[in-house]
Amino acid sequence: MPKKVDHEARRLEIAEALWRIASTRGLDGVSLRDVAAEADISLGRLQHYFRTKDEMLLFALRHINSLADQRIRERIGALAAGPGSGAGTGTGPSAESEAEADQGPPPRAVLRECLMGMLPLDEKSRVGTLVGAAYFARAIHDERLREEAREGIPRLAELLAGLLRSARERGETAGGRALDPYTEAMLLISLVDGLTAYTLLGVQTGEEAAQRLDAHLDRLFAGR
Repeated sequence: MPKKVDHEARRLEIAEALWRIASTRGLDGVSLRDVAAEADISLGRLQHYFRTKDEMLLFALRHINSLADQRIRERIGALAAGPGSGAGTGTGPSAESEAEADQGPPPRAVLRECLMGMLPLDEKSRVGTLVGAAYFARAIHDERLREEAREGIPRLAELLAGLLRSARERGETAGGRALDPYTEAMLLISLVDGLTAYTLLGVQTGEEAAQRLDAHLDRLFAGR
């Protein structure tokens, strides 16, 4: 019987080959032939999955964004689970901790996990950030990639703004009702972008970037 081919898996393998190229030398001048060689397949086989370079770039960009989203969701999930659920200790959580669990983690904690998940703090996120930087450089002159980025930023900003609105309603933010959640969300995204760039350039370590982000959150949340 003919071997069944997992086409989605093959497309992901090609995307990962493209990421390896992007993380080491960017995307300028990269051809389908270059990616085929990196993926160790023929050019004709690659074009069976992606007819054009633009199709391949868009697929790879969307997948790397999906992986970043998954990484952040995992961080938030771990936060929601919390340390010490009582499993294996012979004692369950207190009534107070149960009430806190029902309410979920506070907005600041969720916001911090979202932002920390965007920083290049380990090798996997560093490679992902390098690939993202390569796409960003290309997107400035590529309308389709630029449109993809333009659509993603407002969605991210609205997510962060929603957390800031919740914190403001709980009286946890500095400035109280005067705080503009969407403006602060865009400023946070810009801060993380700057911290990311300086970390990749070696101006600061990942640990220093995390500390500086925390220092800004301390001011934003009135030291909470």
